[in-house]
Amino acid sequence: MRDNHLRFKTVFCFFLAAGAGLLTGCYSKSAQSVQQPPSAAKVTVAPVGKQEVVEWEEFTGRTEAIETVEVRPRVSGHIQEVHFQSGELVKKGDVLFTIDPRWHKAEFDRRAAEYEQARVRLENAQREAGRIETLLANKAISTEEAEGRQSRYNEAKAALHAAEAARDFTKLDLDLTQIKAPIDGRVSRALVTQGNFISGVAGNATLLTTIVTVDPVYVYADFDENSLLKFNRLIAEKKLPLENGKVPVQLQLGDEKEFSRQGYIESLDNRLDANTGSILLRALFPNNDGRVVPGLFARIRVPLSDRYPALTIEERSVGTDQGQKFVLALSSTNTVEYRPVKLGPVIDGKRIVRAGLNEGEEIVVNGLARVRPGMPVSAERQVATSRVPAGKELKTAQN
Repeated sequence: MRDNHLRFKTVFCFFLAAGAGLLTGCYSKSAQSVQQPPSAAKVTVAPVGKQEVVEWEEFTGRTEAIETVEVRPRVSGHIQEVHFQSGELVKKGDVLFTIDPRWHKAEFDRRAAEYEQARVRLENAQREAGRIETLLANKAISTEEAEGRQSRYNEAKAALHAAEAARDFTKLDLDLTQIKAPIDGRVSRALVTQGNFISGVAGNATLLTTIVTVDPVYVYADFDENSLLKFNRLIAEKKLPLENGKVPVQLQLGDEKEFSRQGYIESLDNRLDANTGSILLRALFPNNDGRVVPGLFARIRVPLSDRYPALTIEERSVGTDQGQKFVLALSSTNTVEYRPVKLGPVIDGKRIVRAGLNEGEEIVVNGLARVRPGMPVSAERQVATSRVPAGKELKTAQN
């Protein structure tokens, strides 16, 4: 019995010692975790820069050819030949269609023969009229005969003019059997093919094809009322950037990512459309590569501010908090501060800051999701973007 009591005391003491050691270990680990400071999150920061910018606003529009010509015949007849392929570039004066010329050639030959007859009659009448004075002096003819010879000469001269006009008229018809391109440009398909009869009667002439000019091109866009007022004010104050005395604009096609095409405003319409609250703007763009086809959807950018120094930050540094835009700025104690900001347009991946930051302040540009306001951070500084050289403006796009 005594041995059992001793064994029980021994086991109890063992468990008691083990429990005390366990509690001591837990307490030691807990104390260590409380005493150890939290590790600083690693972030990348960059300074707030300043650049000279000109703000541009975007508008949607459509491309149009400067000239569009409907090719119609001026004489009637059957098409003998078509000389072009659909969609090819043609030059002014190139023959597009040939109308069977035989009837017009025969008419021209008849009129040419009549002209020769009239010319011969005039020569005879002129010789007779040239002897009037001599014959009258010799009393070889009467006064009535002299007047008759002079009258026949005048009639022969008028008849020659009429024959000449008739000959030239038929020559013009003969020449018009070759239907030529009136302008340089890109031709459409042949709407009437070989062997068909076409009418050249004015007001009812057959449409054969169309030609549009290629280079340069127009872009039409609706300019809203507020933009128009701002534009006119800047023009009056001579604050808009000009190139060769013209307001520059930029063009972007539907498959392009950049506004790489440069042009200028050609004109604004003379009145505002009360139904849409906009005015029609027409811009002119070069089209050396021929990629701009009439009727394409396009976006254009128009400058709507003078040049001014603007604060810029990385677009990726901007966060959103219930509709409020903010950035996290680095404090002097290496913690991050919540800064609400008022933003402007985007410029090449950077965002213009209208309020909320100062030049040179450092903000978090990488690791924004890992930190919260007031947290300590381990900041790695990103190389600051160099400023724009003097005289070279950065052009921005409106939100």
